[in-house]
This record gives sequence, structure tokens and C-alpha cells, in this order.
Amino acid sequence: MTNNKYHKEIEKLFVERYKDAKSELKYNNLYELLICVILSAQCTDKRVNIVTPALFKKYPNVKSLSKANIDEVKDIIKSVSFFNNKSKNIINMAKQVMSNFSGEIPLNQDSLKSLSGVGQKTANVVLLEYLGKNVMAVDTHVFRVSHRLGLSNAKNVESTEKDLNKIFKNNRSILHQGFVLFGRYVCKAVKPECNNCFVYKYCKYERKMEIL
Repeated sequence: MTNNKYHKEIEKLFVERYKDAKSELKYNNLYELLICVILSAQCTDKRVNIVTPALFKKYPNVKSLSKANIDEVKDIIKSVSFFNNKSKNIINMAKQVMSNFSGEIPLNQDSLKSLSGVGQKTANVVLLEYLGKNVMAVDTHVFRVSHRLGLSNAKNVESTEKDLNKIFKNNRSILHQGFVLFGRYVCKAVKPECNNCFVYKYCKYERKMEIL
């Protein structure tokens, strides 16, 4: 099978299975989505969803968060990984939105990345989730799945994103959501469920036979 045909097969299978997939983060608007994505870095969506209701109740918008007491924010999100830095980041982000963007969260990649706590992955997740933009965001699950499927051999997420963008010109937002959910529940870092894998025959993971 040629690389091009292989890539088209992978795309077809994931799009068919995950075309209606959405983020498991719970949010009601752009502000809440951005906060959720920032907090979700190196943390589970489940944990983020536990702490955000109290956070959003106390700070329902950018303006209120920009005036927040950092110790109070820390206390609310203390069960989230790296809560000290994330508390600083979300407050600073809110201040930047107020001062640099007239209180409106920007919806382009460069402006989003200018905000505290927002890198390439976070910006792209917001854009694909909120606007359905044709962008690829690479988190730990996307990185693992794309490497096990032989879609990239890159050593970091930035280069992996470039590899995936070269291969997939369309359906990037669907593929991102699919790779995330597939990596979270099937192609797990430890004890992947190869017996439940719908792309097992395409897998390049050197240990897959050991697992079965």
C-alpha cells in the first residue's frame, strides 16, 4: 500500500467513527472554553470539569477574573495539576484580554498565543472546538496515536503537528478529536486495548503483538 493510500484509509476510518465527536470539557461559551483548555494541560478533562463550576460561578467572565484574588483562585483549582502556575496564567490572561483586546477574547491563532498560558496547542484546540477551524492540535494522545500509526516520527509536538498537516489537508478538527478520544480510551499509553482497536492492522507499534 502506498503512503498516500494508507493515509487516506486512516483518515476515512477516523472521520467515519469520530465525525460527531466533541471535546469532553464542559463549557458554555468562549471564555469558559479557553479556561478549560488552559487548565487541561497535563491534566484530565474529568478533573477540570470538577473544578470549573465553582470557578465560573465566582468568576463568570473575563472582567471578574481579571480582578480575582490569586489565593482564592488557587484554592478553587488546587486539585488541578500545576495549579499555582495555572492560577497566575488565567488571571494574567484575563488582564491581557481586558487591556489588549477590549475585553473580547481574540479568535485568531497569533492573538490567542499572545495570552498568558496559551501556546500553539491551546490556541488550536480553542479554534477547532469553538469555530470548527481546519487545524490540528497535538496533545499527548494525538502525539502517541500518530506515532503508533506511523504518521510521524518527530520528537516533539510542534514537528508532529507539521507532519500531520502535510498528510491531512482536510478534516483536521475531526481527526484531532478522534485521535484524542481513541488515545484516551483505546490506544492508551499503558496497556493499550489492542483487541478493541479498529485500526489494529495499520498499527506500527512494535509492542502490539505482545499486548495481544
